[in-house]
Amino acid sequence: MLNFLSTRRKNQTVMGHRLEEPRLTLWALGWGLVYLGLPVLALSLMVDAVIGHITGSCAGLWCWL
Repeated sequence: MLNFLSTRRKNQTVMGHRLEEPRLTLWALGWGLVYLGLPVLALSLMVDAVIGHITGSCAGLWCWL
């Protein structure tokens, strides 16, 4: 069923030069953290602030620091 994941594609060439395989770069990792990590962090901070305001006690990871 998932055989397409394990099969390798043929090397692509342009005018006789072999193209590099796509790979994850540090820039891609950095932008992934910006677009995924920062919103999750902001949302968790807001939830922690609301819970702390309602219950009067800190319920998040930031309380341990």
